[in-house]
Amino acid sequence: MSGTHIRMNRATREWVIYAPSRRIRPQDFQSKQTEVAPEANQMASCPFCKPAGEFKETILLEIPNSDGGWQTRVVANKFPALSPELKPKRSLTGIYLELPGYGHHEVVIENPDHLQNPAKMSIEEVSAIIETYRQRYLELITVRDNLFIIIFRNHGKRAGASLQHPHSQIIATPIVPRHYRWREDEAQRYFDEWGRCAYCDTMEFEIEDRQRVVGENEQFLAFIPYAAEVPFEIWIMPKEHRADFGTITPTEVVAFARLLREVLATLYTRLQNPDYNYAIMSAARYKIGEPQLHWYCQIHPRLTTPAGFEMGSGININPSLPEADAAFFNGLDEVDL
Repeated sequence: MSGTHIRMNRATREWVIYAPSRRIRPQDFQSKQTEVAPEANQMASCPFCKPAGEFKETILLEIPNSDGGWQTRVVANKFPALSPELKPKRSLTGIYLELPGYGHHEVVIENPDHLQNPAKMSIEEVSAIIETYRQRYLELITVRDNLFIIIFRNHGKRAGASLQHPHSQIIATPIVPRHYRWREDEAQRYFDEWGRCAYCDTMEFEIEDRQRVVGENEQFLAFIPYAAEVPFEIWIMPKEHRADFGTITPTEVVAFARLLREVLATLYTRLQNPDYNYAIMSAARYKIGEPQLHWYCQIHPRLTTPAGFEMGSGININPSLPEADAAFFNGLDEVDL
């Protein structure tokens, strides 16, 4: 199979998506130094700065702004990793399991301004982004073959962003990643043993302990996990137990947007606009009503580079203590540990 498709590793049961259409030529993998194009040139060639007329056939959702224009816009990815035109029928190639690359791959254009940044947007602008996520998530989760939906943002080249214009992405897949099933299984084991949600217990302890809390409002808590994988990893979690991001209410949309914007703004000022990834971790399809699962937003700044030990062992080496990171984030340059 030479087109977009998905293969399973027989030994680990982990899935890999193959999207040859996203690679232009083998030389694209070569390391090379390039000069940064002037901002005017970037804006002139930016596909997300196009007038609405050029997006007529691919605009999936548009939220208007107060001036009669658009605030956010969702389009089909021009170079998708997965395609809704395919059928997710599994088959064997020898001993190996594979299926066509079915799925949805969408781009959320977060703002009409090419030079904007969520860390500097208004609460209303960030709320429009979260509302866009909510609407597209609810649409995609109704599609029978979509078993897993991930909403994510890549900020900066080290995080995988190829365009400066503020944008994030949504991908729906017909398979659930093995590492995500593992998280679900661990949450199930905890619930079976204690009768409680492990995420709720974690959040309650962090609220009381306060050492790693970096932001809070009535509906959400932001904290650096006790076992953070990377420096300044941050989770934003709803205080009310919810497994499914799609259940977020209009009031919670604004509250989530307010805290997300606050966290990103502090990262921007305290760490000089670092590259980062964030992802909204919601329950897989058919698990959205489970009492042991809890959705949250995970932010990973790209401040360190994983090396051979991390690859070989699966264990991260974090050179920075979460408590020290939280203190620095909160404006304390030194902390007694």
